[in-house]
Amino acid sequence: MLDFQLRPVARLPDTLGALRRSGYAANRPTSVKDEIRRNLIARLQDGGPLFRGVLGYEDTVMPQIVNALLARHNFILLGLRGQAKSRILRALVSLLDEAMPVVAGSEVNDDPFHPISKYAKQLIEEQGDDTPIAWVGRDQRYVEKLATPDVTVADIIGDVDPIKAARGGHLLSDELTIHYGMMPRANRGIFALNELPDLAGKVQVGLFNIMQEGDVQIKGYPVRLALDVLLCFTANPEDYTARGKIITPLKDRIGSEIITHYPESVDLGVAITRQEAWTQRDHTVEIRVPDLIEEVVERIAFEARDDKRIDKRSGVSQRMPITAMENVVSNAEARALRNGDREAVPRVADVYAALPAITGKIELEYEGELVGGATIARELIRRACDATLRERTGDLDTDEIVMWFDQGSALQVGDDIAIDLVRKGFDLVPGLVDTVTALGLAKKGDDPMIVVACELVLEALVARRKISRSDAGAYGRAERESRRRPNQQDYFG
Repeated sequence: MLDFQLRPVARLPDTLGALRRSGYAANRPTSVKDEIRRNLIARLQDGGPLFRGVLGYEDTVMPQIVNALLARHNFILLGLRGQAKSRILRALVSLLDEAMPVVAGSEVNDDPFHPISKYAKQLIEEQGDDTPIAWVGRDQRYVEKLATPDVTVADIIGDVDPIKAARGGHLLSDELTIHYGMMPRANRGIFALNELPDLAGKVQVGLFNIMQEGDVQIKGYPVRLALDVLLCFTANPEDYTARGKIITPLKDRIGSEIITHYPESVDLGVAITRQEAWTQRDHTVEIRVPDLIEEVVERIAFEARDDKRIDKRSGVSQRMPITAMENVVSNAEARALRNGDREAVPRVADVYAALPAITGKIELEYEGELVGGATIARELIRRACDATLRERTGDLDTDEIVMWFDQGSALQVGDDIAIDLVRKGFDLVPGLVDTVTALGLAKKGDDPMIVVACELVLEALVARRKISRSDAGAYGRAERESRRRPNQQDYFG
């Protein structure tokens, strides 16, 4: 980046002559891909992260993106929903220069030294060094479009504008009558197209023609546009195949095909959710999210991705644990506000309250539809609790706890019950509190964490079918609770 580009905008050259004298012409990149390559090399030499806020791709996706950009390739990101594809594309803007000069009034960001539009060529021919120059920021050089079946060639490339022809007194065959589409307007920048296979076939044809030859036809007459654009696409792998909706010649013209993926470990998923979820609210109550709850919420997504009743082609977005965590915190926050507590500590019961954030993020197979999304979501929560407990403690001796329930005792720990009352209920279960403190799941004296850990143990026992849990949060023996009457040992907080 040139030194003068870092000065205040008012001091940047505002005419073609001033731009020549500034030395920009001698140092400017020959294309946007060269510009990105140059800035990428500088970032790699500095040793900084390629894109801030994108976690889990350091050893997989990022090296492939680096290779594609260094090779000046157009590329496509293939992956299921919620794999940060759009975030990566938008982060490419950080590899552009801070500001770029264009011919003022140009619709296609004409390079003052190599204009491509008739408008800019005529303006420079008429005014020479007095041609006005405008400066475009890096954010204005990124154009993104979601591909849908109704997108037309006119939307992407352009069309004849009869009104412009009438006002300017031009023939319809004159290039000055063209209303440029999104891709020409992204000239000397980045054009990102999400869900590429959803484009109609004729639009895909228009794309690969302009990618390779640089010429298109608008309403029957040829217009050669030597566009300088980095093209980036996203797609679902299921659609990006010969039997899908992609035209093979277009696929052949995309330089690099990069596969994205979901977090490969629970710890990484927790880090992503912690970064993205809005858990630090205002100061009405203090929010303390236990790491046990963070892990349980994250494992729900991992369990869902392995569940045969959930559509693998659709995937389970990383947005699931993010939005679920936000609902979990909200439920704990609401309880604290109702009870007048100064601290809100999410519990496993709050995870059940986040069912709307889970069921809306899973697509069910036929077998899953028969069971129902809410039922599957509850199973996922219990399996996540069991997996979390096994990871923390291994095989756990819970015979004393199970025996207490088998004798007919019950325990009610709904998400609306205050922490101190739930703790009193857990004290009635032989060995439960002692077990969680002895294993280090909670410290003595920290009642909220003791409650979280005790609930985790009970949920794991439900997952193992050693005890039961009703939708209202009542734990009891494994058989149906309706076949007995509560005895004197029952505790309902």
